[in-house]
Amino acid sequence: MQMNYTNNQTTLKLELDWEPEEHHIAWAITTLVDSIPTGDLEAESSWTGRPEYPVKMLLKMLLFSYSRSVFSGRKIAEMGDENLVMRWLMGNIVTVPSYRTINRFRVHPRTKTLIKRLYSLFRTQLTSLGLIDDSALYIDGTKLAANANKYTFVWRKSVEKNEPKLDEKSNQLYDQIIQNEVDLAVRQETDGSLDSTELKAVSDKVSNEIDNLNQVIANEKVKPGGSQNKRRRRKLKHYNHLLKTDLIPRKQNYEFANRTFGERNSFAKTDTDATFMRMKEDPMKNGQLKPGYNLQVASQHQYTLYFDLFQRPTDTRTLVPFLSSIFTQAPNASQYVVADAGYGSEMNYQFISDDLEKDFLIPYGMYEKEQTRAYHKDKRKVANWDYDEYNDCYTDLDGIEFRFHNYSIRHDRYGTERKFKVYWAVDYFEDPQRQELATTQSGRPRQISINANWEYFKNKAKEQLSSEIGRQLYGQRKIDVEPIFANLKAHLAFKRFSVRGLSATWNEVGIALMANNLVKLAKVAANLKEHGQKQEGNSHKSRISFLFSYRIRVMSRTLFGDRQTLELSGQSTIKFVFCKRFLILYRAFSPPIVGAIAAAKKPEPIIKTGSGLITKSLNPLVTPGAFRGTERARTTRSRR
Repeated sequence: MQMNYTNNQTTLKLELDWEPEEHHIAWAITTLVDSIPTGDLEAESSWTGRPEYPVKMLLKMLLFSYSRSVFSGRKIAEMGDENLVMRWLMGNIVTVPSYRTINRFRVHPRTKTLIKRLYSLFRTQLTSLGLIDDSALYIDGTKLAANANKYTFVWRKSVEKNEPKLDEKSNQLYDQIIQNEVDLAVRQETDGSLDSTELKAVSDKVSNEIDNLNQVIANEKVKPGGSQNKRRRRKLKHYNHLLKTDLIPRKQNYEFANRTFGERNSFAKTDTDATFMRMKEDPMKNGQLKPGYNLQVASQHQYTLYFDLFQRPTDTRTLVPFLSSIFTQAPNASQYVVADAGYGSEMNYQFISDDLEKDFLIPYGMYEKEQTRAYHKDKRKVANWDYDEYNDCYTDLDGIEFRFHNYSIRHDRYGTERKFKVYWAVDYFEDPQRQELATTQSGRPRQISINANWEYFKNKAKEQLSSEIGRQLYGQRKIDVEPIFANLKAHLAFKRFSVRGLSATWNEVGIALMANNLVKLAKVAANLKEHGQKQEGNSHKSRISFLFSYRIRVMSRTLFGDRQTLELSGQSTIKFVFCKRFLILYRAFSPPIVGAIAAAKKPEPIIKTGSGLITKSLNPLVTPGAFRGTERARTTRSRR
């Protein structure tokens, strides 16, 4: 028999109000968003027209939808109509916001300010709950695909290669137009290239000259051999066609590309802020580059505390601006900065130590390899050589001495300056065998370059990583920050942005990471509640078991028989008692539950176990696994 079911009849609804179950993520979202001060939510708006949707409501809708892996604006609006929890988060707002309203809100510049405030309040909330402290920040990065076509790439090298060819072609055309008696005078420099504005000016002058020729040709008479003006007009039309269809559009594209590149080497046409990167998700296994962004996260206890989005594909160049933004918001955010070897560089070490005055637990690229036996036996590694500090010279494992020769300063493409000391091998002209070891194959002296500043920070990194607290904190890195990316990509399925532009994608990833935080926080609260219920249930079971264990059993043996004493860990004593007619079990953790029965001598308090009836002298904190007895004690069974 099935239950009576119908959905076509009018029913009397007794529920006047509905709320999500306890520890649902909706409560975490509501608590956090409602904690935003009212002053942060107020903004300039028009006093006429339809009232705006509440900012808190839109923020709650986005956080809940992202926690349910719904990122489309249309799907979010659909959830507002159909999802009961979403309706509860919307409160008394009957009209569901359209997908246009939702999309405009999550890309609005004001939303960025709200997200920053939201993370600040979330950190305060975690600190008050005792879930985070200021011991360490764990930093790592991952790449997220941009909302752009993967074949709309523009490469810096391609622009740098083809733009000079275009300039040369433009200069040649400019000279040809001048040879056709067109007064241009638009080039700013004699040997410089023409930009798009100058090319447009050339095209306008050529068009004017063509119009003048049209008037002349219309009034001239037919001449034998053809008109010279017509031949000249034909050439000018060809030149103008090249300018309008080829030279000017290409020059404009190159100028736009140069403005867009910045410090990058590529960008996508459909999302010009995205950079082509090598993603971890590579189904074709060919290392294909795809447009994306580099997400940097600073976490503790698997909560995202700070984040930022970068256009650089490597992590090394992102650490300094990321830490600058973190410690600008919170100068005492952490004492230790923990990251993997991808962040180990001289510039990063120096910034953390000198500028921030913090400690770093970041290995450099060769740190793990330097711990191997093969590295310590390698003759080519300067770290294995002897150094004479007094004479400032190195001696390799073959006995070749390297003496200081000169200083050297090098700059990378980002302008970072590095100072080196150059050492040359000594000339052993009297010893041909050693002379061969001291020179290269081309016959020049062997040289080594030592960066003293880099060596200092490498030794400091070794010292901090080998310390007790360093090993403990660095060992925590993988299980602290890596699960954030796993939950973001695998559980929330957030692998690709739904919006375009650096500012809009920053807002979206901030919402996704906060949704991930709240999912974890809600699970922690639910687990604590479940654990508390189990503990309470176990406590009730213990009381009931003791209540039924301490009872009177009448035995058909001698009143008082043999007893045997056993020692338990030097703290407790267990005595076995055999009675003929009855035993008295009267003591538990609570007062006696059974009165004493008249007897010549009261027995010791007895606990019934699987091995028989035993008496415990003093210590009640004895686990069942601690009982050890003789063969007689193990074979004893109680009888009614």
